Formats: sequence, C-alpha cells, structure tokens
Amino acid sequence: MTPGEHAPDPRGARSPAEFLARLQALKDWSGLTYRELSARAEARGDVLPRSTVANMLSRATLPREELLTAFVRACGTGPAALEEWRTVRRELEGRRGYGDAPDPGEAAPETPEALTPDPHPVPEGRHPDPEGPGPAREQLPASEQLPAPEEPPAPEAPPVWPGAPADEPRNPGPGARFRIRRLLVPAVAVAALVFAGVSVVAFLRDGHTGHPPRTPTAPAAGDVRIRVVGTDFCLGERRGTRSGQVYQVPCAAAGVPLYALAEAGDGRWRIASDHPDYGAGCSGLPSGGRVPDAPYEDSECGDPTRIEEFSLEPYGTPVRGYRIVPAGSAPPGGCVTVVGDRAAAWSRLAQAPCAPDAAGQLFDFDRRD
Repeated sequence: MTPGEHAPDPRGARSPAEFLARLQALKDWSGLTYRELSARAEARGDVLPRSTVANMLSRATLPREELLTAFVRACGTGPAALEEWRTVRRELEGRRGYGDAPDPGEAAPETPEALTPDPHPVPEGRHPDPEGPGPAREQLPASEQLPAPEEPPAPEAPPVWPGAPADEPRNPGPGARFRIRRLLVPAVAVAALVFAGVSVVAFLRDGHTGHPPRTPTAPAAGDVRIRVVGTDFCLGERRGTRSGQVYQVPCAAAGVPLYALAEAGDGRWRIASDHPDYGAGCSGLPSGGRVPDAPYEDSECGDPTRIEEFSLEPYGTPVRGYRIVPAGSAPPGGCVTVVGDRAAAWSRLAQAPCAPDAAGQLFDFDRRD
C-alpha cells in the first residue's frame, strides 16, 4: 500500500458491480498478491484460498459476508473500515431490482403474438387471389362469370422414364430395365450420403466429436490424465493465471497441473492436483456448489467452504464414460460439465445439471506413467 494513501471507501457503491470494483481497488491498494492475501488470512485464522479471491473479483455478484470479512481483513484495514464494508454489502443485498434500468429509448420487446407469422401472408400491393383481386370477381353477376376450367383428363398411358422412347411398350424389355437401374443406383448412393451426413451432424450436435469409441478407463487410485470422452481434450489449467479454473485443453499440451485420484471413503474420490508454481491442491467447487454455474477449479485442499469430494459414476451400457458428480452439492443433480463450445480448446468446466445424454459430462481416467 502507498504511504499516506487512504484505503478505498465502499460507501459510494450503488450496485454489486461498483462494490466489486472497489474491492479490486482495495486489493490494488494493499499491494498483495493472491498468495500473500491467502497467507495473511490463514495467519489470522481465516480461510481465504487464492482461487476463491480471484473468482470473487471476477464476478458481478456480491460475495458472502464471511468471504468479504476475510478478504478485507487480509488487505490490512481496521475494524471500523471492515464494518463499513459489511454495512454497504448488507444494504446492496437488501435491495431488490438493483440492476441497470433499460435504456428509455430502447424499443420494447415484441410480444409472442407479434412474432407469430401470418399463416397466409399477403405481399404488399398484391391480393391473395393469384388470378386477380378477389372483391372484383365476387361483385360480378353470376351470368357474367366465366365457367371454371375443366380439369384435363387423366392420362391413360403410364409415365415415360427419362430417356425412353415415347412409343415404348407398356412392359419394358431388358434394355429399359437396365436404363432404370442405371438411374436408380446414383440416386440410392446420393440418399446414403445424405443420411450419413445427417447422422454425423446429429452426433456432433449432441456434444461428441466423431472420434471412434474407445473403452474408457475406470477410476483407480494413482496418477491419471483426465480425458473428455470422445475428444482429444484433457483437463488442465492455463499456466500464468491464478484463478485455478480448469479447462479442456489438447491432451498433447496437458500437464499443468498433474492429477491423481485418491479414495475418500464411501465410494467418493478426491482429485488431487500438483501445480508447478503453486504446489499441491485439490479440484473442487467454491461456496459448496451453491452458486449456479459454479466454476470447477483447483485450489488448496481443506477449505471447508468448497466441495472437494466427488462420485465418479459410470454412464451407459456398455460404459461410455464416467460422470464427475459433486458429493453434497447444495443444488443436487449437478455434474462437472464442459460449458460453452465443447468442440473448442480452452472451454471451461463448471457445475451444471446432469443431462440425460451426458453431453460434455463424460470423462475417463487414463493411467499416467
């Protein structure tokens, strides 16, 4: 912190976004890194993992009061300033509808009725009757109206295949049948190609990448490489960042951090991480998984506010992969999921409802030498 410079004041914040901006300013004022903040909090008896701080400052929602308390104290403020931060947070939390008001000049969204297309649209300047304006026709006397045209008689002869002579007999001979087969074979081939293309598109749309199926490796204690089923992606972090956020990365480039499985009892597992810069840690979900779309991240082990144990549940018959299901998550029925573009590298992982087709939610655990 700069000598003589006052700490940022939270009392001017009018929204959660402004409150978070002042928290970021408080961290900048302290001059401390995430790791230093975590260490100072631990020395005071508080729990403040570095990844939790990074996640808090990157969001636009109010932090929990216990997290705010640990963070503000670690930044070096006194009791009076801490109480001001708590008071402003409570005031913002007590407000309803504190979001930004819509632009007055912005048009109101169309109603569903306005978006429903006219089942019989009429082009501008034209009448629905293609033969002329209907009202004029209806006003003619019956004696002056033209009779409706007679339908042409049905043809007596069967249709002639392209390329056949007009006077070909009703029962075609061997030459005609050969010509028919010559026309049908390409048509069947084209239909097969179209069917195959539609199948591939549906396969990709369901979250798969078209890789040939491989037998998934069942979970077992020891060093593993966690692979996203049906892809060439494995789990890892972006080195050089402090958030601990886990992404899907090309398996050839995966290796930060190294992962291992450890049994936690009652069929549960811990996913241990070994980061070259930050050391040992555990994969988990912050805030007990209560936050929607809670990020799946690596951080120090033992934080009581995080979920760090998982059930690794097989999916499919035969087994296609394993779901990573948070044990004791506040909203039940959640799975660790690749969110966003599942075909792209660096798509992040987060908690999401377990899907019936398990798209983006299946993993296997290759042994790592």
